[in-house]
Amino acid sequence: MKGKHRWVVSVVGVVAALSWAVGIFYPAGAKAAKEPYKVGAVFAVTGTASFLGEPEKKTAEMIAEEINAQGGINGHPLQLIIYDDESDATKSTLAVKKLIKTDQVPVIIGPTQSDASLAVAPIAEEAQVPLISCAASYKIVEPVSERRWIFKVAGSDKHVVGKMYDYMKAKGITKIGIMTASTGFGASGREELLRLAPEYGITVLADERYGPKDTDLTAQLTKMREAKVEAIVNWSVGPTQVLAVKGWRDLKMDNIPLFQSHGFGSRKNIELAGGAAEGVLLPLARVNVGPLLPDTQPQKKVILAYTQAYEKKYNEPVSSFGGHAWDALHLAVAALKAVGPDPAKIRDFLENTKGFVGQHGIFNFSPQDHNGLSKDDLEMVVVKNGDWALAPW
Repeated sequence: MKGKHRWVVSVVGVVAALSWAVGIFYPAGAKAAKEPYKVGAVFAVTGTASFLGEPEKKTAEMIAEEINAQGGINGHPLQLIIYDDESDATKSTLAVKKLIKTDQVPVIIGPTQSDASLAVAPIAEEAQVPLISCAASYKIVEPVSERRWIFKVAGSDKHVVGKMYDYMKAKGITKIGIMTASTGFGASGREELLRLAPEYGITVLADERYGPKDTDLTAQLTKMREAKVEAIVNWSVGPTQVLAVKGWRDLKMDNIPLFQSHGFGSRKNIELAGGAAEGVLLPLARVNVGPLLPDTQPQKKVILAYTQAYEKKYNEPVSSFGGHAWDALHLAVAALKAVGPDPAKIRDFLENTKGFVGQHGIFNFSPQDHNGLSKDDLEMVVVKNGDWALAPW
């Protein structure tokens, strides 16, 4: 197939070069008989969270190519307009405003990060344009009474913590220490770690925080050891999560199990840890472990199809984050196919979607739940021989 790509670099504000806008991909020899259906997207393609946003962008582009090669959405070409927020929440807000006011998209997917999603949610809400976030914090969609137009596809902090605590309980771990970054993602995770601990019979003996740009976590890890914790939970994204792993190994603390948040869900983090990540535990979406799933698992077919297509096209492994874009864009496309480019109808369609089989679970949205997932959509995973493996219970 010969794709016709139209790349637009736009300057948002005074000096910030924000974005690439991806044009319409037409199958060879096809003529556009109908107006395109637009989907806006905001991803952290560059900046500190690029390892999250880049696979999202690649995945979304791949899906757009596939859909248009098959004739589009009810004969309408899919026009995917992607902006790079450079891992900056302020630039995310500018990009979302541009998508709404200038590009006049009926639905937006992204942003990549929790901080950015929390910043743009009120904008989409006020404009009454449905937004499907690719970030994790439960605050993005709660309370639903204030987030009627906002949805998200990443599992919430409470689901990840619940799965993690289930595993700890099964292993007899009752005393833990937590280390969290001072970001929206870290703060949201910390709240859930503290809130849910009593419910699972877990006591938090140490509670340490650090900056997202810190370069040494020795002090925090040493306090974990001094508190005689039975396990450590680190909750962050970016370089600090790898820093935590290396520090844990360098301080010879590997006799104390180290748990990471789902933000660690990229094989690039294992590579960056340089062997230090062996034995690290974390709850992950099944998209990361498709080949390890039993054939009876209902998600396996779509996960393997995505995995094979992505790895063939880009020659790199899939991650949780590309899976976020897969879920968000396919949900948006399903809505466009069912109700057309009417924002209000798209919102209503999403809110009533049931049994959607995605990369991160089987989504069942409702007026009370704009995430549609549970802790049962996660697997406990361990780093073994430089890759993911299912953790033994």
